Amino acid sequence: MWWIHGNHDTDSEADYDNLFGSALADRNLHGRVVEVAGVRIAGLGGIFRGRIWHPTEGMHYESAEDFMNRCAEEDPWRVGLPLRHRSTIFPDDYYKLAGQRADILVTHEAPSCHPNGFEAVDELAQSLCVKTAFHGHHHDRLDYSACWSGLGFKAYGVGLRGLTQLDGTVLIPGQQDEHRMFRQGTINCG
Repeated sequence: MWWIHGNHDTDSEADYDNLFGSALADRNLHGRVVEVAGVRIAGLGGIFRGRIWHPTEGMHYESAEDFMNRCAEEDPWRVGLPLRHRSTIFPDDYYKLAGQRADILVTHEAPSCHPNGFEAVDELAQSLCVKTAFHGHHHDRLDYSACWSGLGFKAYGVGLRGLTQLDGTVLIPGQQDEHRMFRQGTINCG
């Protein structure tokens, strides 16, 4: 099992320790590309936070180190980055991946085909030359198939506590999938 973290994984010390202190801690995909069973998978965990970097509004801090050096008034956690910002996407995390090659991109934030997604995720996926991208964060699984040709890759949302195969086949539906699919339907790409 490989994973990326989400914003709720830093809600409390217990949540953080449950994941980052687990036996699977070394299986964190965030900020790297790994080969698993012959498939190259890139990962970008966390969320964009305007105080640090919001792709549509600009960058305030380039890295976690930059933030810590310039924000002495922040309350460090465990002699480092504040707990909340351990699930923040810093630009250097993003740019470290850009230009590498992968078959699949796994992110917490959604690509632009999601109503609350980001073109920056599209650009990262395109830079990596991925064929498929998966995201969580919004806890829904919308139908993005109408957008795939414009994106240049297939995108899938993975529902809350859901499980999806590499080809997009849902093994375990998310707990809110039926409700959200019925309410939101297929995404219209314009």
